[in-house]
Amino acid sequence: MSTESNQGIHLTERAAQRIQLQLQQRGHGLGLRVGIKKSGCSGHAYTMDYADAVEAGDAVFEQHGATVVVRREYLPLLVGTTLDFQKQGLNQAFKFVNPNARAHCGCGESFTT
Repeated sequence: MSTESNQGIHLTERAAQRIQLQLQQRGHGLGLRVGIKKSGCSGHAYTMDYADAVEAGDAVFEQHGATVVVRREYLPLLVGTTLDFQKQGLNQAFKFVNPNARAHCGCGESFTT
């Protein structure tokens, strides 16, 4: 498994802690798999799933003891993105801060570059 330089996704400590907690609760897994799909009114949406293995064509980012796996084809849309985990009242979710996103839809589910 090769680890990429800082030319990809950056994790906050809160995001890394949440990834580790979810993997502990699940009982297995390598990290979080982040991707992009065409969707929504703005064109792209983020996807997240557990990463159980690194596959050919994947880039791996490790910070604060947590691992994020991304298909290399998505890197142009994700370079420089910070992944945070935020709690606001009863709501809690991962939040993407993507410098490549030029606009977001009103619901916040999709973005355009």
